Amino acid sequence: MELNADFTQPALVRSEQIAWTPSPMPGVDRRMLDRIGGEVARATSIVRYAPGSSFSAHTHTGGEEFIVLDGVFQDEHGDYPAGTYVRNPPTSSHTPGAAGGCTIFVKLWQFDSEDRVQFRKDMHDALPAPVAGVATAELHRDAREVVRFSRVDPSVPFAIDDTGGIEVLIIDGMLDLEGDTLGKGDWLRLPEGQTLRAHGGPEGATLWYKTGHLPYARPPAV
Repeated sequence: MELNADFTQPALVRSEQIAWTPSPMPGVDRRMLDRIGGEVARATSIVRYAPGSSFSAHTHTGGEEFIVLDGVFQDEHGDYPAGTYVRNPPTSSHTPGAAGGCTIFVKLWQFDSEDRVQFRKDMHDALPAPVAGVATAELHRDAREVVRFSRVDPSVPFAIDDTGGIEVLIIDGMLDLEGDTLGKGDWLRLPEGQTLRAHGGPEGATLWYKTGHLPYARPPAV
């Protein structure tokens, strides 16, 4: 399967407007944002766990990165409430589930194969004091990519100029772009050479974004 698989072109998915698709595990559904591959895939998705649902134990051969959007994600390592950012690198393993249900934004098979750095962070706790109406926390940085979390006040200018491509998920609120608007759940990917120029919407915006990573986009090594 290929979905938004041309990384030289912009891609925009308004995730809250598309249907949920069942996964192989009962009670676990997903909205696919980009994908190269079948059940083993380089994939970016929003995944919803019904209360009491779970996946069987598995190893992340290509790594897994996710944000908990609502509810509490769980595995044998602990509970991960909304606002948690997690990186599970290649060779890590767990048995995920959600006793009370949850929704996550997740990226699979997008790690350096030698990466072994595993961690979790509360994104809101990581935010510093705002500067000129924008607060930004750097969640992760390596030779391939930078991952950040920002809160933008209403009407405040916001720009992303980093090279190597841009990927944005609006977690809450709204960003006003030139000629367009990004709202909650909207996912935007811009190719190398493009920048993002926006203003915070009427209630501001919170967003997760990643830069620098698109030159490394490859199908899963299976």
